[in-house]
Amino acid sequence: MPHAAAPSGTAATPALVDGLDHLVLTVASIAQTLAFYQRVLGMEAREFKPGRWALHFGGQKINLHEVGHVVDANVRHATPGSADLCFRTRLPLADVAAHLQRQQVPIVQGPVRATGARAPLQSLYFYDPDENLIEVANEVQAGG
Repeated sequence: MPHAAAPSGTAATPALVDGLDHLVLTVASIAQTLAFYQRVLGMEAREFKPGRWALHFGGQKINLHEVGHVVDANVRHATPGSADLCFRTRLPLADVAAHLQRQQVPIVQGPVRATGARAPLQSLYFYDPDENLIEVANEVQAGG
């Protein structure tokens, strides 16, 4: 897919950000989501404020927002099941697939080639309890 060009008469803005600290995932059940991501992806659950939970992995985290509970009045249109998340792994995808099978998590697609932020990917796709699409991927080296 070609890149969209800047509208004529405007200059490209230099990058103002250099990484992702956290994102917020709206879920139907905090408890069910914590259990799934700990069991399936090995993430660590941490309560960062009374009743507020996050999933930690690497140097990032996913804050969880349970639908129907207002935690930030500025959040609009929070909907469970609307996310599409990609996680990189160094484990062989065959090992990931075997783990998903043991955890009774159906793979909906893969392994397939995909486009990543840093490199081409080889990816597996499955759903979390809210039907967010989860991708687990290996970066593919040039020529691989």
